Amino acid sequence: MGLTDSKLRSLKLPERPKRIFDGDGLYIELRPSGGKWWRFKYRFDGKEKSLSFGTYPEVPLALARARHAEARRLLTAGTDPSAARQQAKQAKQQAAVNTLEAVSRDWLAHRASAWTPGTLEAITASLENHVFPALGARPIREVTARDVKVVVQTIDRQGAGETAGRVFQRLRSIYRYSLSEDLVEVDPTYPLKPSEIFKPRSTSHRLALAERDMPAFFRKLDAYEGDPSTKAALELLILTAVRPGELRGARWKEMDASRPLWRIPAERMKMATEHLVPLSTQALAVLVRMKSVSGGQELVFPSPFYPGKSLSDNTLNSALARLGYKGIATAHGFRTLFSTCANEAGWNSDVIEKQLSHEERDGVRGAYNRAQWLPERVKLMQWWADHLQALRLIPSTSSERHKRQAMSLSDPSHARKARARSDLMASSRRTNRASASTATPPSSPPDPIEILRALVAAFDQHSASNGP
Repeated sequence: MGLTDSKLRSLKLPERPKRIFDGDGLYIELRPSGGKWWRFKYRFDGKEKSLSFGTYPEVPLALARARHAEARRLLTAGTDPSAARQQAKQAKQQAAVNTLEAVSRDWLAHRASAWTPGTLEAITASLENHVFPALGARPIREVTARDVKVVVQTIDRQGAGETAGRVFQRLRSIYRYSLSEDLVEVDPTYPLKPSEIFKPRSTSHRLALAERDMPAFFRKLDAYEGDPSTKAALELLILTAVRPGELRGARWKEMDASRPLWRIPAERMKMATEHLVPLSTQALAVLVRMKSVSGGQELVFPSPFYPGKSLSDNTLNSALARLGYKGIATAHGFRTLFSTCANEAGWNSDVIEKQLSHEERDGVRGAYNRAQWLPERVKLMQWWADHLQALRLIPSTSSERHKRQAMSLSDPSHARKARARSDLMASSRRTNRASASTATPPSSPPDPIEILRALVAAFDQHSASNGP
């Protein structure tokens, strides 16, 4: 006859250990010390074994019988219930170690060699800011599709739809990695579709100025009274059409002393491939100006606030905002301007794409194109610099002149400053035209020191003619 709840409650502690069976190997073991242990006695592979189901009354009769039934089911299926319990225990311990944050950091380390340091930093920051606070401590096996959905939709509702999409794709990559490492059996991102979980939004491209906007832009840039390094960085960014991050990290050692060429190493490039940037005479003039500012440092454009560090990633866009282009143009948008103008002028699209460092995925073809297009890219970048210089020299419109005249009438000091600035700009432009008209082909540019001397001479001439 099996055990009952009333019989269990009436059991007295024995003087020696005693077993009372319920049936099919399940029994309760009474000990003089007061313990009442549920046990299951069974045989597996010809050996007698026992399995504990906990103590009474913490484990009541019904629960003990349920655990006993599960153990017998495993035996029927040919599995040792003791071994199954040990495996479950190890899996639980492993799950406690393999949290979403721990596995994500393993994934970051695994993928790090495929990214530039800046990209790795950005991806890590997105996980630290948006994922780890909510899900980082959770075992990666226990994260559900709903958990992922809540995290990315929270980002989306904050108005950062692009960031939400990127975080979702990174979580999807982390789970693919986890599947390959046998850390999970199910990918919770699989049933989720971005088009269904994110708010619809129109595709937007980085804001960029049009060619017709450049004369007015250059007039504002010439009058910019902010940090000179930032102004020079904007000029070189436009002249070279590199990415803002590539420009901010520029180092003097990357400037080829044997020829007018900037060699950006692979580790600083988005596609992890060395990029060659031909330097026009105008670009060289910018570097000559910066040589007197940062020539003794590693970086061409060091931060004015943190020695040894480059300009921050927001510096150039902030300068554009100060010039009146907030919401109108971004630093990255000058690459779009270059591409548009060069294509409209009839330049070979392959040459343009190569200059924009849109690398071939095929490594052999990419290396071939790098050698094939360099002479054409030298000509392209000098044409671009000359084209920008021509845009810079276009006079202001009548409405702009009227506005300046009105300001001069209301503020005599402003008029004096405007005349002085105009004289200096005219002298500088005459020098630039002279340099451009006598320039040798891009492969043999004028000595940068001579360019600097000409600029200094123009400034001295202006100072002497206008007095203190």
